[in-house]
Amino acid sequence: MLPKRWIVDRTFALLARYRRHSKDYEKTTELAEAITYIAMINLKSKRIEKS
Repeated sequence: MLPKRWIVDRTFALLARYRRHSKDYEKTTELAEAITYIAMINLKSKRIEKS
């Protein structure tokens, strides 16, 4: 089993690949949260395609 810290670090590294997450462009926290959800949905859908 992986340490939880490593899982969190990996998740942030995957999110950092998205250009919008490289800098804080959003004016509200709700918009930033929505972009994060979209990025995670995209990552999960790519993992489902591979399997």
